[in-house]
Amino acid sequence: MESLIRPLIVVGGSLLITLVTTWLLDLLLRRIDARHPETPLWGLLRRCRMPFQLVLCTGLLRGSYRQAGILPEYAFLIGRVLSLVTIASAAWLAVRIATAVVDASYARYASVAQDPARVRRVRTQVTLIQRVVTAVVVVVAVAAMLLTFPPMKTFGASMLASAGVLGIVAGIAAQSSLGNLFAGLQIAFGDTVRIGDTVVVDKEWGTVEEITLTFLTVRTWDERRITMPVSYFTSKPYENWSRGGAQMTGTVFWHLDHSAPVELMREHLQDLVKEVPEWDGRSAGLAVTDTTPTTVQVRAVVTARDADDVWTVRCAVRERMLAWLVAHHPYALPRVTTSEAAAAPHGSPQSPTRTGA
Repeated sequence: MESLIRPLIVVGGSLLITLVTTWLLDLLLRRIDARHPETPLWGLLRRCRMPFQLVLCTGLLRGSYRQAGILPEYAFLIGRVLSLVTIASAAWLAVRIATAVVDASYARYASVAQDPARVRRVRTQVTLIQRVVTAVVVVVAVAAMLLTFPPMKTFGASMLASAGVLGIVAGIAAQSSLGNLFAGLQIAFGDTVRIGDTVVVDKEWGTVEEITLTFLTVRTWDERRITMPVSYFTSKPYENWSRGGAQMTGTVFWHLDHSAPVELMREHLQDLVKEVPEWDGRSAGLAVTDTTPTTVQVRAVVTARDADDVWTVRCAVRERMLAWLVAHHPYALPRVTTSEAAAAPHGSPQSPTRTGA
């Protein structure tokens, strides 16, 4: 009878202690979150409930399973499994806590920051920091799990003697991967490109959607994703339209006849941009920038809050100005002259001559 009651008491007691402790901790976090709504950390820490329960329960069982006499012939195997589960769940808990701290810090900063560019910079940095912490925790957890096996301890000790040589070999073999890793850290803390920036890479215009330690994803205007190594942004030139602010200046070109009413177009442009909601009101101008034997090139300069809005303003100005010219000044549209050329004067070298018989 004792052999049956003791395991039930140990297992049931471990589960009861785990549930009660988790409930009390969750209650405490809810009360702190209610008293401090300006800090989202306490609410985010409640997401750690599952890994915390697993760590506490496996830890209690690991320390008491031998006294409970649970399957004594498999005691070594049970202890090994409980140790592995405890290490894995502890790593899970550490990652959850680090994620909650990073997310809370970013949310609090974003709620008070006034500069969108700085918010994107902090978002990029905390995202990469979170990935680095996760990678370190996973590596340490895997190493700890391997070291629970006695053969791995001997293997690890023998490998330490040749760690320098292996490090050099691994560095040469993984030169590209290490280069991307350091490039990712340089991007995160060098503020060269951030999540949400509008960039032009390889003649493709898009928005930076994701930055990891090894690659960067750009979402183009037509919803395609371009995945590039982060080392590209530290070794090659590219356009960052969000650098120094999101405001943009765009141009619109028309090829018109020489008789085009430029002054009337300049006046109409001022009325036209006021009807476009995306125009930010900073600037709108028009000038003749070039001429050819048959046409003149007229350029309008407009401004907007960001790259998306400036594209909308450019399209609206181009369409509405062209419609206005067609309706009120059709003579300003480019024409192709098809009239016959005048005859050359009589006696010129090009004129035909008669010869007598």
